[in-house]
Amino acid sequence: MKVVILAGGFGTRISEESHLKPKPMIEIGDRPVLWHIMKGCSYYGLNEFIICSGYKQHVIKEWFDDYFLHNSDVTFDFSSGKKEVTVHHKHIEPWKVTIVDTGLNTQTGGRIKRIERYIGNETFMLTYGDAVGNINIPELLQFHKNHGKTGTISLYNYSQNKGVIETGENGIIEAFREKSDFDGNLINIGYMIFEPVIFEYIKGDETVFEQEPVNKLVKEKQLAGYVHKGYWQCMDTLREKQRLEKLWMSKTAPWKIWDE
Repeated sequence: MKVVILAGGFGTRISEESHLKPKPMIEIGDRPVLWHIMKGCSYYGLNEFIICSGYKQHVIKEWFDDYFLHNSDVTFDFSSGKKEVTVHHKHIEPWKVTIVDTGLNTQTGGRIKRIERYIGNETFMLTYGDAVGNINIPELLQFHKNHGKTGTISLYNYSQNKGVIETGENGIIEAFREKSDFDGNLINIGYMIFEPVIFEYIKGDETVFEQEPVNKLVKEKQLAGYVHKGYWQCMDTLREKQRLEKLWMSKTAPWKIWDE
C-alpha cells in the first residue's frame, strides 16, 4: 500500500523556521519530521511514498537526493586530480519515494488529485506531513476493510490542557476540576485510508479536501472513523516543536516505534 503525504503548505503558524524550509522538513533532533513519519510507516512494512510538495519543494528533493551520503561514511579523494568518492558503512532505508510538485497555492484536495496517476486502482493511505504518532497502521487498515467504506480517517481526542468548570443553567458553578481525556473533541489526525474512487470526489486545485469531498462522504455514509488511543502530536507552533524535540532528545519519544 502506498502512503501519500501532504507536504506542500506554507506552514505560516511556525514561521520562525518555515521561512527557510517546508514545515515537513523542520527537524526533530537532526531529522525532518517527514523522516519520523516515514520511519513509523516503514516499521509496518509501508515503504512506498508519494510526497505532495509545493512550497520550497526543492528542499525536499535535495534532502532525499543527498540522503544516501548523509547516512554513510564517505571518502572524497582528490589526489589524482579528479574527485573519487568511496562510500563506507552504507545505511539506506528500503524506501521508494516519489516527490511531486503539486503547485504552490494548490489546496489539499487539488494536491491529492494531482497524484492520482501514481496511485492507480489501489487502496492507499493519506496523511499530513506535520504530525507524529504511534498509530497502529495494520489495525487501522483492518478496521477500514471491516467497514467496507470509501474512506476511513483516524480520530484523536485532543483534550484541552486547562481546568474545567461546569455551570448550571442559572450560571452557578457546579464543578471545578482538572481536565480528563473525555473533555476534548475528536479531531482528524490524518492516517486516512481511501479507495481510489475518492479521486472522483475532487474537482480540481481549488478543492479543500477536508470540506466538500469529506462532507460528501459523510452524507453518503461512506466515511468511517478509527479512534486512535495512543500518542499523537501536531507541530503547528514553535512551542509544539520544542515539546517534540525534548521528547526525542530524552529518548522517550512515544512515536518512535522502530529500532535504531
